[in-house]
Amino acid sequence: MPTAKSAEISVFKRRESEARSYCRSFDKVFTSAAGSELTDSRGRSYIDFLAGCSSLNYGHNDPDMKQALIDHIASDGLAHGLDLHTDTKAAFLEAFDTHILNPRGMDHKVMFTGPTGANAVEAAMKLARKVTGRTNIIAFTNGFHGVTLGALAATGNGYHRGGAGITLQGVTRMPYDGYFGEATDSADFLEAMLTDSSSGIDAPAAILLETVQGEGGLNAASPEWLRRVADLARDHGALLIVDDIQAGCGRTGPFFSFEEMDIMPDIVTMAKSVSGFGLPMSLVLVRPEFDVFGPAEHNGTFRGNTHAFVTARVSIEKFWSDPGFAKDISHKASLLTDALQGVADLVPGATLKGRGMMQGVDVGSGDLAADICARAFQKGLIIETSGNEDQVVKVLAPLTTPETLFRKGLNILLDAARDATLGTKIAAE
Repeated sequence: MPTAKSAEISVFKRRESEARSYCRSFDKVFTSAAGSELTDSRGRSYIDFLAGCSSLNYGHNDPDMKQALIDHIASDGLAHGLDLHTDTKAAFLEAFDTHILNPRGMDHKVMFTGPTGANAVEAAMKLARKVTGRTNIIAFTNGFHGVTLGALAATGNGYHRGGAGITLQGVTRMPYDGYFGEATDSADFLEAMLTDSSSGIDAPAAILLETVQGEGGLNAASPEWLRRVADLARDHGALLIVDDIQAGCGRTGPFFSFEEMDIMPDIVTMAKSVSGFGLPMSLVLVRPEFDVFGPAEHNGTFRGNTHAFVTARVSIEKFWSDPGFAKDISHKASLLTDALQGVADLVPGATLKGRGMMQGVDVGSGDLAADICARAFQKGLIIETSGNEDQVVKVLAPLTTPETLFRKGLNILLDAARDATLGTKIAAE
């Protein structure tokens, strides 16, 4: 006789594709969520340190966004509008202009693409190629930009690249900051390759990067390295594209991850938390002189997700009109650093990675990282790994997590790490 749990799970195993992933680590049926907690079908609550892989920076079911969406639906507001002019799109653009772009001196145009981050990256790459008349894109080791073919060409992970089924072209891979260790500045390598006419590198249309590599292991580029790369892009006639899909919307502290780096990208890709509510939405920010696509030259049926415009507008007005929000993120980031140092102290050679509320611990082993996360889940914490060998335990808690709950989750993580490292020592003996 099947148990209630097995009956619930069986339909997924019977009918859902083998491509499913996160559910393999968290084998529960989740039925509700609020703030920074998920509840399963048995009524058990879990603290969420995954947050939709940074798609829920403001938590689950924010009451103000939820009410605005309910009101919109109840009043027969548009659910779908292609790229028609709508009141909800206008309200979002006004809020985004007032609270995000203007205060940062950004005159970028806003291009709405298909609803995924990968589609935003595809659009950015296509646009750079059209602007420059060149085809080559420079991307970096351990970068992750999506798994559609164009974005996948810029993605470094061999497992994901292997799913393409064809040769991936149009991208030259260069070493990210720190790839060769502290003794070598990889920006020097990039400069040498771009400057030498016999290096074999085609003149690039764009240089594409993440300031913090989310899926690549929370590698955080230094401001100095980023400025060097930005200068090299300008000097060699390439556009600078910053992929802020995971690191943006406050994840590293300020709204954009590059704000404190003294660079200004030509193109910025955004998705994940840009809707504020976990609804599909992506956009590309483009400097006006590079806004050269003709009507519908890059399009998508769902580039007008009106429901996402509603919640995105509320998220901007609620959180980013208040300077105190960024200060609160900074405070929690300090708490996170201290807690992760406690985890790192348990593992010889472990190192802290990332910045802001996008931090983790490289424990040197994918098996150990997976064990820590599995034990944390048993104790009521949802947390995942990243890195080229999945060796980084990665914290992506909602930015709005109450401090008491945040500390509770961090203590669970520390307990899980302590148990995992103790188990490793016992097994070794």
